[in-house]
Amino acid sequence: MEFCSKLMLKFLFWTVLMSSQVMAQSAAIQGIITDGDTPLELVTVGIQGTEKGVNTDATGFFKIDNLAAGSYKLAISSLGYKTQVKTINLADGEQKKLASITLKEDLLDMEEVVISGTMRESYISVSPIKVEVITSKYLEKTSMPTNLVESIALINGVQEVVACGVCYTNSISINGLPGAYTAILIDGSPLYGSLSSVYGLNGIPRQMIERIEVIKGPSSTLYGSEAMAGVINVITKDPSLSPKLSVDLMATSHMEVFGNITWAQKGKVANGFIGLNSAYINGYDDFNSDGFGDNINLDRYSFFTKWDFKRKSKKKLSVSAKVYYEDRRNGVESYIRDRAYQTLRGSDSIYGESIYTQRIELLGTYEFNKAKDAKLDFSFSHHLQDSYYGDAFYKANQQIGFLNFTKFKKWKNHEILLGAATKVQFYDDNTSATSSIATGKLKNNPERQFIPGVYVQDEWHLSEKWTQLAGIRLDHYGEHGLITSPRLSYKFKPGKSTTFRVNAGTGFRVVNLFTEDHAFVTGQREVIIQEDIKPEKSVNGSLNINHLFTLGESQGSFDVDVFYSYFTNKIIPDYEQKGKILYQNTKGFAQSAGLGISWNHSLKNGLSWNFGMTLQQSEEVEKNEFGGSNRQPIFYTSSWSANAVVNYSIKNTKFDLAYSASFYGPMFLPEVFDLNAEGQPLGMPRPGKSDPFALHNFQVNKKMKDGKWKAYFGVQNIFNYRQKYSPLVAFDDPNTNPGFSPFFDTAYAFSPIHGREWYVGLSFTLL
Repeated sequence: MEFCSKLMLKFLFWTVLMSSQVMAQSAAIQGIITDGDTPLELVTVGIQGTEKGVNTDATGFFKIDNLAAGSYKLAISSLGYKTQVKTINLADGEQKKLASITLKEDLLDMEEVVISGTMRESYISVSPIKVEVITSKYLEKTSMPTNLVESIALINGVQEVVACGVCYTNSISINGLPGAYTAILIDGSPLYGSLSSVYGLNGIPRQMIERIEVIKGPSSTLYGSEAMAGVINVITKDPSLSPKLSVDLMATSHMEVFGNITWAQKGKVANGFIGLNSAYINGYDDFNSDGFGDNINLDRYSFFTKWDFKRKSKKKLSVSAKVYYEDRRNGVESYIRDRAYQTLRGSDSIYGESIYTQRIELLGTYEFNKAKDAKLDFSFSHHLQDSYYGDAFYKANQQIGFLNFTKFKKWKNHEILLGAATKVQFYDDNTSATSSIATGKLKNNPERQFIPGVYVQDEWHLSEKWTQLAGIRLDHYGEHGLITSPRLSYKFKPGKSTTFRVNAGTGFRVVNLFTEDHAFVTGQREVIIQEDIKPEKSVNGSLNINHLFTLGESQGSFDVDVFYSYFTNKIIPDYEQKGKILYQNTKGFAQSAGLGISWNHSLKNGLSWNFGMTLQQSEEVEKNEFGGSNRQPIFYTSSWSANAVVNYSIKNTKFDLAYSASFYGPMFLPEVFDLNAEGQPLGMPRPGKSDPFALHNFQVNKKMKDGKWKAYFGVQNIFNYRQKYSPLVAFDDPNTNPGFSPFFDTAYAFSPIHGREWYVGLSFTLL
């Protein structure tokens, strides 16, 4: 009996103890988050110092459970709102229901975190380098771009440049400089250089974009070659914040169909998502009657995935991958109709351009366990292009590998960044660009580059008002030796509202003509390289003034940019000799100077706008035989450009209305000649300067009551603008089939000729 009593007491003791342990793990925090009027979904609610966190649902509700007793700091954040941190004390088993939490709008997104300016996370308002940001939410409210290039048009001074009037390749220009001068990064890794800068940009789907960070001005100190004009860094989405399922379908009046699906998974080992992006365009329009399609046809598939692994050390390990395939084509009607191009590729009588692109990307970040604030970024890309431009076959293969080690160190008022980067690049094609003559025989000679580099940067907080940023980079190129890239920046903030930023630095760029100027393979011009091409170099300077102001419950900002770039060894194609393109380093210099002005304003009632304008002058200066100077504008550079974006959110009805427009001033164009009835060039060329033009767009978004469904409708190019002249020259030569004239040229393309386009879409999101 006594034994049974003792056994019973022990049983009761362990039962109570286990119950208390269970109760100690069953505390929870829950609440609802609003903007004061409506619930906010996808708000991140997390406990600082832990991995515990959730997103709010469509009703604004969140719950974090399985908590032990103690004191916690609850961090509540969402893009477009000011972050709140609340201290919560929990007793054993307590189910704490918080009062409704109201987030205040950060109307100008000044609390948005950026990394591109200094390679370290920093708020926009704090960064000594000016960084402009477009978030995915802003893109969805304003337009429904199908790729990165279309998204960029919303930033003042950043434009899409059309490079070919048949296959409509494009690039991104900053402050009027050629697209090859812009470094395109994915999560800080330079995946898009040379060959991939021609077609690869179109394969970045908006579904994987969290935000786009843009730096205008010299950035070679941190990012090396191709950053002479600036940097566009695409930050991909955080898997832990992604909805479980996201589906989006869109169709246009030009018989285009775009589809996207993304699925996210949160697990014990990793959080990740996988997605599929597709595009289908298969029609033929010829409104300018030049016998060629006014828009490309294509089949595009892009599979992408990203995984963030959960390590015991809490250090970051993130891996992303993308596989991309595109079948792009355009030409005369008989080449396009019924997919005839599949059997007509390379025809010497029926002209068309057919480009097959296959691309694989792998990138990631690894933070070291023992070394504090040290990480390794890595990336690899493989790009294969199989293409025909008429009967000219162009096949190219490029691989780029990249490793970038960085170490941050704080010392007194200094934040020091040490870095070592290595880039390995292989490029081969079937042209004379990768061939050489040895012992009288033509030999294939692929380009192999091993480019090691080191850099150091010191962000010195001189006082509360003054910050200095100084850095220098050394890169070694086998053919060109050491290249030095220094930069110096100052930020002066006399008060809370006004910030001055001054930046100066140098840039450099190693050129690959065959992948950066499509006139090499399109058209019938003869290419003549007059000398060994040397790296282009530049000296850049800029001044930025930003002023924030408040009017009642509204916020606004004025932003002014003054910039100047001076180039030596600049490579400018010479089109003046009929039927030829001459390439050489300029013996003089080139310069680009300009002024940019922006006005952002957001009202409490949901109305916001962004107006911007850039004035610029870009020219090449050469000494003449008389001791004077000859000045010539750089082609395809607008003397001025502007953009406007107006958004209005009707909160009670969940309608978002958006108007956007891009305005382009006159551009200087190459000298081209139309043909007479006998097929000979006319005595007078086409106009050497384009007329100003504008593209206007409008979109309506409607979110359904359940928060899962959203419908959108819009129109691009409302007023149906098309450039006056065909982008093609000598398409009507009576002595040859279209496209095969010795005078045929595709270089007169300076704007889209796609015309007005209506679109409608439907999306579904499951949190």
